[in-house]
Amino acid sequence: MNSSESMKYHRYFLWILVILIIGSVSCDRPSTERVRMVTEMGDIILQIEPEKAPITSGNFLSLVERRVFDGAIFYRVVRPDNQPHSPVKIEVIQGGLFHDSLIMNHTPIKHETTAETGILHTDGVISMARMEPGSASTEIFICVGDQPSLDYEGDRNPDGAGFAAFGKVTEGMDVVRRIQALPDSGQYLVEPVRIDSVYVL
Repeated sequence: MNSSESMKYHRYFLWILVILIIGSVSCDRPSTERVRMVTEMGDIILQIEPEKAPITSGNFLSLVERRVFDGAIFYRVVRPDNQPHSPVKIEVIQGGLFHDSLIMNHTPIKHETTAETGILHTDGVISMARMEPGSASTEIFICVGDQPSLDYEGDRNPDGAGFAAFGKVTEGMDVVRRIQALPDSGQYLVEPVRIDSVYVL
């Protein structure tokens, strides 16, 4: 083998090595993340979808990593019996930092619709609470039962943009339902449920 052939051989070998390394790294990268939410009423395990909803999932996981949700609360529950004047009824529990003075410390994110992500508001799906599209930051809700009116072009919000779903409860829906059944006053829990910690598994 002459020097020219030797160089070609080594170059070919290096390319194969690079391809193998890149393939190994991409195979090791998780397409989903599992998160444990420890509440005073029990644990909730979430499967977060960063590939399907990169902006919303990235924001949530960043908040988790910075321990923003440690000490947060579930404060709002929505059931058929406590929304008598709403023409489009939903069932969810909502949580987060609650106080505007705390929420405003976090930058709102771009709205990712269910049409973009393909994550619909089915039973156990976690999504972002918001006012207008692009205003969500820290407040989340979990669906109790299927809630198609919260999807893109759903009729819960007049703007039709729906809400930004980014994962799903895989364990602990019994905890979610127990929270939803707690006494409320105008949808706000009489005694909010403390979220002790939230962390990636």
